[in-house]
Amino acid sequence: MTDGVADGVERARGLLAGAAARLGEADARDEALGEYVEPKPVLGIRRDPTIRSLGRVWRVGALLLGSSPETAGQVWATGTITRVTEAGRSQFVSVSAEVRRAYRAAAAKGHFAPGDTVNHGATPIPLDGTLVDADSVLFVRDGEPRVRWSATAGTDVPLRTYLDDRVGLLVDPPRGATD
Repeated sequence: MTDGVADGVERARGLLAGAAARLGEADARDEALGEYVEPKPVLGIRRDPTIRSLGRVWRVGALLLGSSPETAGQVWATGTITRVTEAGRSQFVSVSAEVRRAYRAAAAKGHFAPGDTVNHGATPIPLDGTLVDADSVLFVRDGEPRVRWSATAGTDVPLRTYLDDRVGLLVDPPRGATD
């Protein structure tokens, strides 16, 4: 890596670590990170899918920042978000409603606390030279770490500005925004 590229990657690491530290000091609300697992049949008997816990994260818009010992120092692009509630019965209202119901059932089977938010299907983002001009949510261009709302979004902003804004909302939420 050239010095400019290495500086951009190091700057991204530093900004993300600073954001995580600020969130930790503020005891900001975090969420579960999980992996959707479809178990293989045992003796021909199909088993229900589950979401396996991978740790805790702070959801900072399009990014998930590790907040537990298992996830510390890591970052992901946000994937699917499921609230742990009773899955309910199949209603066949729509395919999307049935998918959400199946995710709720998998989260409940994964032993997450009722009411918890579970992030799954998140894409890990390596904090290395692959960030340079990457087609992902977090990337480095011209030595500057930047973020976009999705990998296909046409616009992006400096990571520093993005984190200041998003972390500020978690640390000091607007009145009426908390439970």
